Amino acid sequence: MRVLGVDPGLTRLGIAVVDGGAGRAVRAVAVDVVRTPVEDELPTRLLKVSDALEQWLSRHSPDVVAIERVFSQHNVRTAMATAQAAGVVALAAARRDLPVMFHTPSEVKAAVTGSGRADKAQVTLMVTKLLGLAEAPKPADAADALALAICHLWRAPVRNRMAEAEARAAELARNHRARLAAARRLHAGQRQDAGNGRAVNE
Repeated sequence: MRVLGVDPGLTRLGIAVVDGGAGRAVRAVAVDVVRTPVEDELPTRLLKVSDALEQWLSRHSPDVVAIERVFSQHNVRTAMATAQAAGVVALAAARRDLPVMFHTPSEVKAAVTGSGRADKAQVTLMVTKLLGLAEAPKPADAADALALAICHLWRAPVRNRMAEAEARAAELARNHRARLAAARRLHAGQRQDAGNGRAVNE
């Protein structure tokens, strides 16, 4: 599976492509940071993000796009800008019928470091080791994008198994309800037939 990981942001948007092989094997394909000038108008900055995403999608043909889920931050303006950038990424993926998955920061940290409370330095260190990189990816947005892709590669099989289990459970529940309904109808019909028989005899 090839995953395009995105750490959304307007000033700096981390973007990376990671391939996942058998087991937990991962390989970095590309990583970069898309920057937009703070002095530009919002529509112009979003357009630059969109253009960059389109180029990456065309160049690397990922199977899925993984985006960090945006949480409210102390700086509301920053949170809104991050959410807008994430929306542009999701839209670009949707245009190509690519699945989009969102992962929380704690999920990403836990996946690559074993702790949902790891700091950025720990995440960067583990990403560098896991991917066998010659040097640590910089800035932190680039490391976060790689971590997102790794997180999805490792969590997707578990999510898929859970979804399959939930689907099987739902199907069993539907079949059980159908059998109960059929049994009730049969019982009601038998009672009605018995009642009709008594009325004829009388």
